[in-house]
Amino acid sequence: MPSQYKYLAQVMGADKNNQVLFITKPGKQDIPGVKKIEYKVSRSPQPEIHRYLIEFERAICQGQEVWRVCRKLKEQGFTPDIICAHPGWGDTLFIKEIYPDVPLLSFMEFYYHAFGADVYFDKNEPVNIDDVASVRIKNSTNLLNLEMCDWGITPTWWQLKQHPKEFHHKISVLHDGIDTDIVKPSTNKRPIQLPDGTVITEKEKIVTYICRNFEPYRGFPTVMRGIEKLVKERSDCHVLIVGNDGNGYGRNASKKTFKQQILEELTLDASRVHFINTLPYEQYLRVLQVSDVHIYFTVPFVLSWSSMEAMSAGCLLVASDTAPVREVMQDGVNALLTDFFSPEQLAARLHEALDNQEKLQHLRDAARQTILDKYSLHKLIPLHLALINDLANGKLPPPAAQAIKEFNREVEVVY
Repeated sequence: MPSQYKYLAQVMGADKNNQVLFITKPGKQDIPGVKKIEYKVSRSPQPEIHRYLIEFERAICQGQEVWRVCRKLKEQGFTPDIICAHPGWGDTLFIKEIYPDVPLLSFMEFYYHAFGADVYFDKNEPVNIDDVASVRIKNSTNLLNLEMCDWGITPTWWQLKQHPKEFHHKISVLHDGIDTDIVKPSTNKRPIQLPDGTVITEKEKIVTYICRNFEPYRGFPTVMRGIEKLVKERSDCHVLIVGNDGNGYGRNASKKTFKQQILEELTLDASRVHFINTLPYEQYLRVLQVSDVHIYFTVPFVLSWSSMEAMSAGCLLVASDTAPVREVMQDGVNALLTDFFSPEQLAARLHEALDNQEKLQHLRDAARQTILDKYSLHKLIPLHLALINDLANGKLPPPAAQAIKEFNREVEVVY
């Protein structure tokens, strides 16, 4: 909480005509005008269960707790006009058993495939048939969510494409939006002081790379090898690497973290390559604003908020030439794209960006304009609200879906 509902929950809660309840796990933030209702999962999956079913049982346990919360709410006389949910972890599995007639609008984030997306994106990775089979079962919760929801939204056309075509008719492509008033370029760039006391002056350039966790899904091995090459070849730059040394998406690291593994492999100049723990939001934005070139890498998977916030901040981006990056970034138009697996190409593009700051200013401007035109909160929140109001008023299919389609017509990408 609030995750994808960061802005929408604030807007809905600020309207005194609304009664907004947010059901979530403990320890999450409070939002003005929003009543937070917490639940705890009573148990973990049983250790003896078939390993394909571990995530499904975890989803069932989570859905049961939300079911108990909603049953109590209904007994107290509360029936919502609409339920908006991210159902990926099972929260809404049983919600229609409590509120069968209440419209359910679900955020359909990702549908898994053994081939053609994130899994086995690396063609050199040996295929494990057991893992291939487990991916099919991994979609059990997703399929139930697709069947159950009255309407769905997904942030990108590529993410829509991952879902079965049978359900496309009731899913709108609608990003959650970027706050372009907050996330914007700044002219106040130097000097800056890093958490370790290092001061970076106007004479030095800054390369930035930000991810929640240092992991292969976000290109960490390629990025670090490219950075090693870059730093050895030039002495005028610092590299700020912001994130956690933990597991996130994809396979977990073995006995050593991915960061530990890569640091044992590479020789990095610690005076110019700086690892920084996850920052408060304002400091994170400051990192984007001082960047001379920002790196964003991902396997074909969910597009990070940070990539689009970097665009909104007017960063000069060097990004992986992968889906769904290509949906928002085009090489030579608003970014520089490079091979996901090539440290050499990454280093070359970083050199290009650092050596041509003024010449490539148009990429920064175009990146910012892309977000202003297609992903700004000012344009997307009204579409979200229209969709919610249509469904709450029993309009199915919702007329807002056509308005969303018309807004998106210019950004649809054929893969």
